[in-house]
Amino acid sequence: MDSFLISLLNRRRMLKGMLNGSAVTVALPLLDVFLNGNGNAMADGSPLPVRYGTWFWGLGMSSKIFVPKKRGAGFDLPEEIAMLAPVRDRINLLTNFTAFRDTYQNLCHYTGWVIQMSGSTPQTAGDKPGESIDITIANEVSRKTRFKTLTATATGDVRTTYSYENQTTPTTPEWSPTQFYTRLFGPEFQDPNAKEFKPNPKAMVRKSVLSAVMDDVKRVESRVGAEDKARVDQYLSGLRHIEKQLDQQLTKPEPRAACVPVKAPKEDGAMGGAAEMVSARHRLMTDIMVMAVACDQTRVFNMAYAAASSSTIKPGYEKPHHTCTHEEAVDDTLGYQPNASWFTRRAMEEWAYYVQAFSKVKEGDGTVLDNVFIHAITDHGYARVHSLDGMPMFTAGRAGGKLKSGLHIDGAGSPATRLGFTAMQVMGLQVKEWGTKSNNTNKAIGEILA
Repeated sequence: MDSFLISLLNRRRMLKGMLNGSAVTVALPLLDVFLNGNGNAMADGSPLPVRYGTWFWGLGMSSKIFVPKKRGAGFDLPEEIAMLAPVRDRINLLTNFTAFRDTYQNLCHYTGWVIQMSGSTPQTAGDKPGESIDITIANEVSRKTRFKTLTATATGDVRTTYSYENQTTPTTPEWSPTQFYTRLFGPEFQDPNAKEFKPNPKAMVRKSVLSAVMDDVKRVESRVGAEDKARVDQYLSGLRHIEKQLDQQLTKPEPRAACVPVKAPKEDGAMGGAAEMVSARHRLMTDIMVMAVACDQTRVFNMAYAAASSSTIKPGYEKPHHTCTHEEAVDDTLGYQPNASWFTRRAMEEWAYYVQAFSKVKEGDGTVLDNVFIHAITDHGYARVHSLDGMPMFTAGRAGGKLKSGLHIDGAGSPATRLGFTAMQVMGLQVKEWGTKSNNTNKAIGEILA
């Protein structure tokens, strides 16, 4: 290692530069060299933005009481999804899709959602083959917003995320309603409807600091190996996005009539796993997320109601959801696992709440729901046997008029990645195909396209 690197890559791992005659520093990412081994129109004529979101619930469903008998419009609502009646015509239910594992092992509660979020089958536990679809879309549509993406979970567990920048960088979810609110609507929030605009001086300083260290970044890139250069490139992309976010904070935002921030939650509430506690957190996080979208703080968002191996608890029942799906017997009379179904019904109640929350905020001559494409997935078809076929999915919203709604579509065993491919096309990405091996597809779900 040359003398420059010895001095630059010290144990603090800082990039250095000068700003107004003073030294400034910005931390570098961890590199191998330190180690031993991503509508309608406004009044002024500008189009309303179309946003993309994901929603996740764990442990699939019971097909006998979940999958409608009728396809197309006006589909029936079996008892496990009966609570979707208020939103039936605002969503699409997609059933009988497959997440193909090809020659790889079925990594329980993992393979299914990774395929749907990345288009590829993970080879080992923890393997994430590329960035998740929300990041791919955000890199195209969320460049001018304060936040590239927003990710939240109702589980209270910071590990519950289904979004990742790359193989080693998951998107850290917001898990605390009070912290989520403060991050979005705290001192750095720029109200798009305020009469006066005052740039945040902290944002000005931060942007200058980032600019000041760019020459140092380039010097580092010229002296490290290929893998470290790739890490620095990734880091630079992050810095550039931060600068774009800061530009947004230094520019008067366009008015958004729909932007009326909710009141700050007084407390997070109990952090236990009981279903009523998870529901309360989910609804708090949902209300905050909806207003963040309405205020155009992001155009890509993720919400997890439960983890893939859900540990939600039913009052008076001794087993958490995940354990229940494997240990509860199928009732001979009912033909399904009654307690496991109880958990699914709670998830569907929360899905209905999530959809309704977007539909209640007026935007243009419609609602925020009219201008979103929400993509809801789970990890298995039938969790009891870890199936990757018979997978259910949902969409919600009209994506600015690009989507139909109120339909039940039978996928006939085709790749679940078709929905991700459809989403990318609807969001304006120039993609001709998506996914690898058996999960590769160039066929959108045309029935839901307007």
